[in-house]
Amino acid sequence: MRALLGDRPAQTPVWFMRQAGRSLPEYRALRSQGTMLEACLDPALASEITLQPVRRHGVDAAIFFSDIIVPLALLGIDVEIAAGRGPMFSRPLHTAADIARTVAIDPASLTERGGAITDAVARTTAMLAEESERRGEPLPLIGFAGAPFTLAAYLVEGGPSKDHMAARRLIHTDRPAWDDLTSWLAEVTGRFLALQIEAGASAGQLFDSWAGGLHPDDYRDAVLPSSVAALAHARGLSLPDGVDRLPLVHFGVGTGEILADMATPDIDALGVDYRVPLDEARRRIGRDLTLQGNLDPALLFAPEATRTAAVHRILEAGHAARAHVFNLGHGVPMDADPDAITSVVRTVHDWRAP
Repeated sequence: MRALLGDRPAQTPVWFMRQAGRSLPEYRALRSQGTMLEACLDPALASEITLQPVRRHGVDAAIFFSDIIVPLALLGIDVEIAAGRGPMFSRPLHTAADIARTVAIDPASLTERGGAITDAVARTTAMLAEESERRGEPLPLIGFAGAPFTLAAYLVEGGPSKDHMAARRLIHTDRPAWDDLTSWLAEVTGRFLALQIEAGASAGQLFDSWAGGLHPDDYRDAVLPSSVAALAHARGLSLPDGVDRLPLVHFGVGTGEILADMATPDIDALGVDYRVPLDEARRRIGRDLTLQGNLDPALLFAPEATRTAAVHRILEAGHAARAHVFNLGHGVPMDADPDAITSVVRTVHDWRAP
């Protein structure tokens, strides 16, 4: 939390997006029955999955085990997470009438429908407190939500897409419908993030899988306002006594051309994917934020010497920013060797600036 808010601890903190990442055998054993969505909505299962990589790898924070489509499922939208494919919607939003029908659902109902999420967060923070006592250092929980554009892209496509053509087309052919959809999704995902924070998460991350597929002008005009609105839900929450600011992180994939746009005043840290070195990202941003990232996940498969050298380069580049939280430049691959992940954590913790 100190690093996210701009302090620079002697030891660089590290956590990984998609920490379980289907790479842990203990995760696969838990997930051998039932669907991904069922696991996300089972508080006992979700909390245990959240803790598994914390225990295994010795990372400095937990990321809440969830999926970006969970709030949509809670609101009654028919979706499943297909193995090897991702979210699949039975009724894609192809028309303005489809969008109007969907945005009529009240996002405020997440509060009453999200009991499984608040229960899972409460269980997780209690388990983290026990792990923190064992380690002798605090272990925060980071809340997680999908950005409005990524959710919109899935909804209008009906599932994953290589080029997000349906979403990009809708921006230009029916802007009022697009604005209605993304404004609604801003409230949905903002409330979902707020739900986790109010239940005990210490920070929040907004994850935009597909923002990098947009022209920068389209991102600024048609997408960024909804992400800002989503983050505003978390930023506007009442804070516990003694807490001055809740750290918020914004991350997107392939966003090298829009990093400066994503670095809005309401965030504390910007996640950078593996395509842009951290010192170059700092130059592009133009202001001093904490940077998060950004080892290429492919390097988890490299020889140890190659991997260690890459980690050191990233740690050195991270000194261009006010503070640095080490992470991958995307999620943990499902076939990564857990021992390689643990080795990266040790390398990061052992490193000290020259």
